[in-house]
Amino acid sequence: MARMQRLLANLLGGWFQLHRRFPAELLDEMAAAIAAGERGHKGEIRFAVESRLTPLAVLGGLDARGRAQQLFAQLRVWDTEHNSGVLFYVLMAEHRIEIIADRGIAARVTTAEWDAICARMRVCYAHGQWRDGSLEGIAAAHALLLRHFPGNDKASPDELSDRPVLL
Repeated sequence: MARMQRLLANLLGGWFQLHRRFPAELLDEMAAAIAAGERGHKGEIRFAVESRLTPLAVLGGLDARGRAQQLFAQLRVWDTEHNSGVLFYVLMAEHRIEIIADRGIAARVTTAEWDAICARMRVCYAHGQWRDGSLEGIAAAHALLLRHFPGNDKASPDELSDRPVLL
């Protein structure tokens, strides 16, 4: 997407749609799904949804991947005992989904596996199925984490909040 197209998308993007597409009830469901899945593996999942980027950020060259990396640090997804944090980032204005995995997971799970999850979520979102896309993405991430980071004694407390964050 060219920078001017991105600028327009973010200027006109759906900040007003954020709470309509991700109402409190869905956020509760997502948090419950994240918490339930984390009981079976050593991974930690965070989910962030942003309506749009600021015009200055877009003009400065910030894209969805770069913003996801910023949030990975800001939300301290990297700060887990097993280096097993995963961030889902949705940028509504540009219809972008990024998944950033910490180094412990990135060493075992391929980019293609994360891309497949993003693609499935994108299809659901394109059809207005925000709930299904989000919950399917979370379930698919749990399946990967269970395969690559099985077991969880949960002797340590939940390291990251399970509640999705709306920006």
